Amino acid sequence: MNLKLAKLGAVATISVAGVTTITSMKTVSAATYKTAIKRVKINYLPGKGTKIWTNYNNGRFIGFRAKDGTEWNVVKTAVDKDGGLWYMVGDNEWIEARYTVDIDQVTQAPKTQKLDKTAVKPEINTKKSLTQKVKEKVTAAKTETKKKQVQKANKIVNQTINKTTTGKASTQAPSNATATVVDLAKQQVGKNYSWGAEGPDTFDCSGLVQYVYAKAGVNVPRTTYDQIKLGQTVSLDSLQPGDLVFWGSTTAPYHVAIYVGNNQYVNAATPEQGVVLQTLSSYYTPSIAKRIL
Repeated sequence: MNLKLAKLGAVATISVAGVTTITSMKTVSAATYKTAIKRVKINYLPGKGTKIWTNYNNGRFIGFRAKDGTEWNVVKTAVDKDGGLWYMVGDNEWIEARYTVDIDQVTQAPKTQKLDKTAVKPEINTKKSLTQKVKEKVTAAKTETKKKQVQKANKIVNQTINKTTTGKASTQAPSNATATVVDLAKQQVGKNYSWGAEGPDTFDCSGLVQYVYAKAGVNVPRTTYDQIKLGQTVSLDSLQPGDLVFWGSTTAPYHVAIYVGNNQYVNAATPEQGVVLQTLSSYYTPSIAKRIL
């Protein structure tokens, strides 16, 4: 039987190993589903949480967040109208896959072994052996089904990540493009954040990058998945103004910012922070840097 997650304003107790009382003031945790096809960990901003929505297309924020570092069971995958991958983690509860990393496949807990009664009643043991064989066949069939479900989910993930790039950076940027990018990026500081926004007054992280570079005469694609494919990979120790810095892996980046020099970068951070100028630190270090100018 599926266990539902706590909804906004509710107080509930979930009897799942490691999960205790949850209130509307705390981040919810994933329920246990027998139909789970994979398990993921939230890979968002440190100390923050990604929103949980009622649907993967035009959904409503339910008031709870999946906190960075928490683990969730995925029961279904879907792609929204813009090509973004989503994971269903509860009844009408969805999170964006780009803010997660796979950790392992969901496996069934081992059953407690029963006392061997062979010496007492060998004929009963024979019957149990036959029963055990039947159970093993049933378990093997369920495992194969689960394996196919995982393969299907991974296929959707790979198709989403490997989508054809919708645009490429200009091969020759204007000579003053670097200074223009830095100046334009700083001009956006203080504006609002909204997922999917492309400016000029509201941005998400990759929307800000596309907007700033376009204004500087450089065409870049819309998403972090495609932006990270551009240019030359450079060391974080040799950053130059105008470089792009990414968080996440090369195949699944979840955040991007524009380096503006002096150990600082401009990014559309979160709905609470908006577009901000921040300093690179060991607490929140980018994983990849690309030079496209």
